[in-house]
Amino acid sequence: MALPHRGWGRWSRRTYAQRVDLSIEDRRRLDGDAGPATQLAMRIVVRLAESMGVDRLLDITGAHVDSCLYHGQSGLDFAGRLVEGGASVAVPTTLNVSSLDLLHPELHRGSEAEGQAARRLAELYERMGCQPTWTCAPYHLENRPSFGEQVAWAESNAIVFANSVLGARTARYGDLIDISAAITGRVPAAGLHLDENRRATVLIRLQDISPDMLDMDQVYPLLGTVVGAASGSRVPVIDGLPAALGEVRLRALGAGAATAGSIGMFHCVGSTPEAPTLDAALGGSEPHEVVDVTAGDLRAVRDQLCTASGPELSSVCLGTPHYSIDEFQNLVALMTGRRVHTDVEFYVSTGRSVLAELELRGWADLLRSAGVTLVVDTCTYVSAVLAPTTGTVMTDSAKWAWYAPGNLGVDVLFAGTAECVESAVAGRVLQDERAWSGV
Repeated sequence: MALPHRGWGRWSRRTYAQRVDLSIEDRRRLDGDAGPATQLAMRIVVRLAESMGVDRLLDITGAHVDSCLYHGQSGLDFAGRLVEGGASVAVPTTLNVSSLDLLHPELHRGSEAEGQAARRLAELYERMGCQPTWTCAPYHLENRPSFGEQVAWAESNAIVFANSVLGARTARYGDLIDISAAITGRVPAAGLHLDENRRATVLIRLQDISPDMLDMDQVYPLLGTVVGAASGSRVPVIDGLPAALGEVRLRALGAGAATAGSIGMFHCVGSTPEAPTLDAALGGSEPHEVVDVTAGDLRAVRDQLCTASGPELSSVCLGTPHYSIDEFQNLVALMTGRRVHTDVEFYVSTGRSVLAELELRGWADLLRSAGVTLVVDTCTYVSAVLAPTTGTVMTDSAKWAWYAPGNLGVDVLFAGTAECVESAVAGRVLQDERAWSGV
């Protein structure tokens, strides 16, 4: 994509960096010594720091970029300008989802023009040296950041997982800033990168929720939705959950919280690395707010996530965020010896690395023969994969249930994974209300 050179132009470093302490390498980048694209990216990072009132920058060891998801011409133009200016990422950089399944383009039901644009955008980011991971769950990859490691991640569920579950450190980076950080290897020293901003200020106390209910996987995305709505952009700590929760449940909680709120981190007493105790999560201080959550609150959120009623079922969509091997193991057990009803479309989204493992284990063939369509590189609530429908779509993801009605114009029913499978096989909505009967 050939773009005019306007805007590379001449400018004064002093105009953009009067209040930020810059390294010698930072100044070289601002002066254009590393090329015009790096100069532009550095200007963006420094401007961001100045707008936040931050006086220094930090080195990062990696990045996860969301700008690769096609939203329109402006994102394509920006990526083209970076490539034209010789952009190359300075740290290992993974890519979030695309707008289409690049390995299975036949699944795309959208316009040919949008598909071509999404493919072109993908090519541009790969030309900058980004790894073609195409997943919203980069923590499923072999190399993921360790405790205390400074990174620049975009994609809300990935940000929350990195901070909360891995103990790595990232702010909530949005489109265009994420790739600028990847190119420069620098970010403002602010937000969740710093110790003082990682302490919880909101205490979430679980009240009168039975152990049996807390052993249901579907409770965790619901709890996350409650936590996100109550916390906003603050850091919450959750007290009252079983100790040593697994990553699947913690991830579901974080994804729900990041969807309903704008949090970048949560603590879970006894499960997340910076919350061995409630006092440690709070940093020895009293919480600014205490929120009690009951089983009734979880039921209310479940009802809010359901926009459909009645038995008609058109589709099942799992894998938002992308399904892990552990989640597929559960799904395979539920689907073995069974087949999806002919009137139902069943989709599961995942990353390429997980799909490769599924193929090695023989699970991919098993699921496909049972009528399950495996989608990679994208998520079904952001891409044109589903057929036009007037029937209900079931999901086990609070994030999918939150966004799909607005994005796709479909009616959604949130349920547990087992309920989704039973419904898909039967060809109609089946729900197990026993756990909620006394709520």
